[in-house]
Amino acid sequence: MVFSQIMRPTTLRQRFGVGALITHLVLAVFVGLTLVGLTCSAQGGHGTDFAPFEAWKAAVLAGDSAALSSFYTQSPAPEITGGDKKPMSLQQEVAFWSSWKAQGLTNLSAEVVEDQQQSPDMRVLVVQLMLTTKQGATVKKQFVAMSQNWFRQAGQWKIGIVRQTAATRLRQPLENKQIYDPNADANQEIADAVRTAGASHKRVLVVFGGNWCFDCHVLDEAFHSPEIAPTLNKSFVVVHIDIGEMNKNLDVAKKYDIPLNKGVPAIAVLDSDGKLLFSQKGGEFEAARSMAPEDILEFLNKWKPTRG
Repeated sequence: MVFSQIMRPTTLRQRFGVGALITHLVLAVFVGLTLVGLTCSAQGGHGTDFAPFEAWKAAVLAGDSAALSSFYTQSPAPEITGGDKKPMSLQQEVAFWSSWKAQGLTNLSAEVVEDQQQSPDMRVLVVQLMLTTKQGATVKKQFVAMSQNWFRQAGQWKIGIVRQTAATRLRQPLENKQIYDPNADANQEIADAVRTAGASHKRVLVVFGGNWCFDCHVLDEAFHSPEIAPTLNKSFVVVHIDIGEMNKNLDVAKKYDIPLNKGVPAIAVLDSDGKLLFSQKGGEFEAARSMAPEDILEFLNKWKPTRG
C-alpha cells in the first residue's frame, strides 16, 4: 500500500464501517424504515444460528441459481455492491455465487465478524467466507468478505443490502492488531533479531510498514496462516519496523536500500550476521491482498538459509 492510501481501513470491521468508532454509516430507507447499517461491537470468529444464511450457503455450495435468487428481495430490488465498489444487479450477484460450483467448489465456511439483530425485522451479518475449490489435484482456498442486511418480508427473511469484496487467495484480517510498535527502537529491534537468527541459523525478514496499512495486515495474517507459518518460522526471524506517517525510521529504510515511495509492506532480507541479502525495490509486497500463498512461499524458499 502506498502512503497516499493511508486512510484506507485496515480491517473488515473498518472496511464495512463497523467498530467502536463508526467511520461510515449505511443510511437507507427500506420498507419504510430508516436503517443504520453495520454497527458492531462483537468480536470476530463466532458462528451464527441464523438458518436463512445457512440455507443461502447451501445454495452457493450447490450452485443452485434459482434457489439463490429466492433469497433476495424483489420489491424493492436489493442494493448490491461488488468487489470493484460498483453496483451489481441481482443477476450478476447470482451468477457470481453460482459459478463457484463450476470452479470445483467443495466446501464453504463462514467466519462471522458480526451477527446482530438490529430490530425484529432486520438482521446484519458481516462475514468472511472461505471457499475451497478442487480442480484435479489442485486445491485452493479463496476468501470473500461481505456484509448482508437481511429483512423480514411477509414472514420470510430476504437479503436487501450486500457489500462484498472480490475473491482473494489470502485471508483478510479481522482484527486491527498493533503489528508495528511506534515506540520501538528500530535499530535495536533489528540487532536483537540478528542475534536470535545467528543463534538459530536463520535469516531475518525486516518488514517496513505501518498499522494504518491494510496490506501490511494482510501480509501479517498470511505469515500466521497454516500454509506459510511452518516455512517462515523454520527459517526466518521477523521484525516489523514502523514508518509512522512516512516520518519515522526513514534512515533505517535507506540503510537497507528500501524505497518507501514504492509502497509498504516492504521487505529486506538479512543473513544471520546482519548482512543485507535482498531489498524490495519494486513494491513486490505493496499489494499483498492480491497475492497467493504460493507467491509468498516462493519468496521465502528463495531466501531461506541453505542448510548442509
